[in-house]
Amino acid sequence: MTAPSSASVSLDRDGAVAVLTISNPGVHNALTMTMAEQLGDACAEIERDDTVGGVVVRGADGTFCSGADTRAWAELYADPLADEAYRDTDAMYATFMRVGALPVPTVAAVRGVAVGAGLNLALATDLRIVARDARIKAGFLQAGIHPGGGFFTIAARVAGREAAAATGLFSRELSGVRAVEVGLAWEAVPDEQVEAVAIETVGTVAADPLLARRVVHSFRLETAASSMSWAAALEVERGVQIWTQARRLRKLTDERNGSQT
Repeated sequence: MTAPSSASVSLDRDGAVAVLTISNPGVHNALTMTMAEQLGDACAEIERDDTVGGVVVRGADGTFCSGADTRAWAELYADPLADEAYRDTDAMYATFMRVGALPVPTVAAVRGVAVGAGLNLALATDLRIVARDARIKAGFLQAGIHPGGGFFTIAARVAGREAAAATGLFSRELSGVRAVEVGLAWEAVPDEQVEAVAIETVGTVAADPLLARRVVHSFRLETAASSMSWAAALEVERGVQIWTQARRLRKLTDERNGSQT
């Protein structure tokens, strides 16, 4: 399939925070397969770089992502059962899962619209900061298709069964303020503040990349879809917590010794 040449995913840095920007001018950053491949490449770069302590996923030009770019996917829609259609759709959603599995805390900065696959991408992150006037909707049924990408699972994991039903079954559109009220997002702020708040939020933990990677590993183990007992959570945390305590003590000792020289 041929993707518009202007469609791209870029990777930038803001200190220890990696910023992934989805860009596809004119179609509210709708996703092409080429963009999905670029997103996967960016994830690989983040995975290799142990100086990255957190990630912000954002859209260019004041909006997040409106789903799939139907201009680039048109030939697949002609035969959705074709081998290529299966392969490319699987590859697209596998990339979202890769975002969800990045070894650092992730935050989506949602402005404008987050629709369909774009909402799936936002839900793949650990936390969402949204514009108060953002438009958030699944949109699958309105397009006459079944929700994809594991939407019900990831929506229910983030916000529970009611929110998954309202958005996925009943096609309810949410503002950013309402998304916070139902648990699909953490904080709704004025549009012009979204990205700065997202970077500030993830930057707090990203400043110590090694600790950030250990903590997010425990967080995801303990909050996975299959529930973990409190006793099991204690076992997961115990070794890492002891390690971080010892690491903190070593740092304090080094600082004390340095001040005495």
